[in-house]
Amino acid sequence: MAGGMTAAVLTTQRLVLRQIGDGDLDAHMTLLNTPAVMRHLGGVQPRAVIAAKHAAARASFAAHGYGFMLAEERESREIVAHCGLRKVAHPLAPNPQDFEIGWLVREDRWRMGYAVEAMRAVVDWGFAVHAAPHLVALTCQPNVGSWRLMEKLGMERREDLDFSDPADPEPIIQYAITREEWESQQ
Repeated sequence: MAGGMTAAVLTTQRLVLRQIGDGDLDAHMTLLNTPAVMRHLGGVQPRAVIAAKHAAARASFAAHGYGFMLAEERESREIVAHCGLRKVAHPLAPNPQDFEIGWLVREDRWRMGYAVEAMRAVVDWGFAVHAAPHLVALTCQPNVGSWRLMEKLGMERREDLDFSDPADPEPIIQYAITREEWESQQ
């Protein structure tokens, strides 16, 4: 494990979703902070920005018992994704009190089903463990792969939650799933 002895939070058939450790920054910068992966997420970010995201995830786990994690392949123990659950983080979003799910997968692992596998576990965790009344996911309109995954997760488009960010030329769109909708899928 790149991050040392960080706690596994969720496991799936092929993945271990674990808390982010102090030693994970270099691997994140190399494997996940790439032009292709970050294309719809503001582009490659400076080291300090990713370090701040890691610190925020650790603080969220300490305060609330949930946050963003790193996903490792169970077999290889290689980091393949960054994903998790948090309160809506975008400062301009109209719904900062909502639980937000999010993910990104390293480019050489795209189209292998890792995002849907990880996020099904995160959705279950959000509802079953953290008693979320509903979950949202945010993306930009051109990120078709992201919103198609939201639809695979049973989420529905919520145009009433869309918003604009002057720093981003594309509108931010949201999808949501309620506890009742999730329960009907179980």
